Amino acid sequence: MSSAASPTATATANIGVVGLAVMGSNLARNLASREGNTVAVFNRSWQKTEELVTGHPEAGFVAVHDYAEFAAALQKPRTALVMVKAGRGTDAVIDALCEVFEPGDIIVDGGNALFTDTIRREAAVRATGINFVGAGISGGEEGALLGPSIMPGGSAEAWVTLQPILESIAAVAEGEPCVIHVGTDGAGHFVKMIHNGIEYVDMQLIAEAYDLLRRVGGLSPAEIADIFAEWNTGELESYLIEITAEVLRQVDATTGEPLVDVILDQAGAKGTGAWTVQTALDLGVPVSGIAEAVFARSLSSKPAQRAAAAALPGGAQEWLIGDREAFVEDVRRALYASKIIAYSQGFDAIVAGAEQYNWNIKKGEVAKIWRAGCIIRARFLNRITEAYAADPALVALVTAPYFADAVGGALQSWRRIVAGAALAGIPTPAFASSLSYYDGLRADRLPAALVQGQRDFFGSHTYRRVDKEGTFHTLWSGDRTEVSAVDSH
Repeated sequence: MSSAASPTATATANIGVVGLAVMGSNLARNLASREGNTVAVFNRSWQKTEELVTGHPEAGFVAVHDYAEFAAALQKPRTALVMVKAGRGTDAVIDALCEVFEPGDIIVDGGNALFTDTIRREAAVRATGINFVGAGISGGEEGALLGPSIMPGGSAEAWVTLQPILESIAAVAEGEPCVIHVGTDGAGHFVKMIHNGIEYVDMQLIAEAYDLLRRVGGLSPAEIADIFAEWNTGELESYLIEITAEVLRQVDATTGEPLVDVILDQAGAKGTGAWTVQTALDLGVPVSGIAEAVFARSLSSKPAQRAAAAALPGGAQEWLIGDREAFVEDVRRALYASKIIAYSQGFDAIVAGAEQYNWNIKKGEVAKIWRAGCIIRARFLNRITEAYAADPALVALVTAPYFADAVGGALQSWRRIVAGAALAGIPTPAFASSLSYYDGLRADRLPAALVQGQRDFFGSHTYRRVDKEGTFHTLWSGDRTEVSAVDSH
């Protein structure tokens, strides 16, 4: 590691951006537009740097050709925001910056990194005396330019420098910037991962609601767009509901058909939803709604299997509705109840992750920074903040009074929708799994007792009893069973 600044260099920038694809370029422009920021920009390809600088002379960018020049352009503590594709490219940039940065300087990875990679990188970089921060950034290209939701991890020392910079570019909700110091090392990227998992299930739930309105309600995409626009004025108000109405109104210029009917029904994925499910499995947290949303995308992308199964028997009965308005309201309520479960499961995962990795994550503050800028921004996030303010030790978000009442009020509609879909052979994996989770959560006794008995039978895994302390094993032999205390006291 060596100092970057040459004797003749002038350090004029307080922040630098490495990686000038769309997200990096937009974040650089956002930074440059805020008072007090001077931005150094560097890309491996000089052409991208030149295009950005010449295309936006008003930004006053400090363009550099290499890492040494980049470091020399930055005021101390030098601060670099890395916006390159997650993986080896990120590691290569970090290694290069460590060669030219000094102890106390700051490297921020703003990409979609897996949080365990961030933990590894932070430990390695910290050994050099340089601060490493994994920052989740949500909002897409528009958010990057106009104001994203930002979830930085890292050290308290780094946050002192980063706070005014990140607050200057973050989205604002009710006068508050949508950025907080989430926690140490990988906490920021962990919370962003959970955000993306919730995004997956939120989108799937909306898609299932659309499918029901279309297939059962007999409504056109334009009519459903009007319904979603109306829903967006109430408790379901959110960015995803808003854009869904716009998507459904779009008409294909070539065919004149609704664009949604022209788009191939195979959904892509970039992996963060799967990361959420895999991590939740490791933590022992049920995130069934997120899992079903991930699996629904996977199923959609198996055309050969779907074609082969097209002739299989279908629904048991046709779903006939007598009151379309009442049906639409049932769908809305089922959507809201399932959405509550999705967030409850997501915050369960945040709680478990914080416990596992010793992060002091303020759950209510996380909900607040998701109110603007990010993809899952929604009205009811304020309710989540209020719930954790009232009870910081809340064992499950769905048990908070507001959410318990909301689900209770929607319950009969929710059951009618899930039951009707099952009888008619219409897939509603996220609706159905969310309801099943809810019923499992509220059950006073689950069939897990039988599962544990089976485990003891074939694997001597032992069990606990409802009437005694300790751990027990039954000698399952012939017609005689004998219970022995393994660890009773």
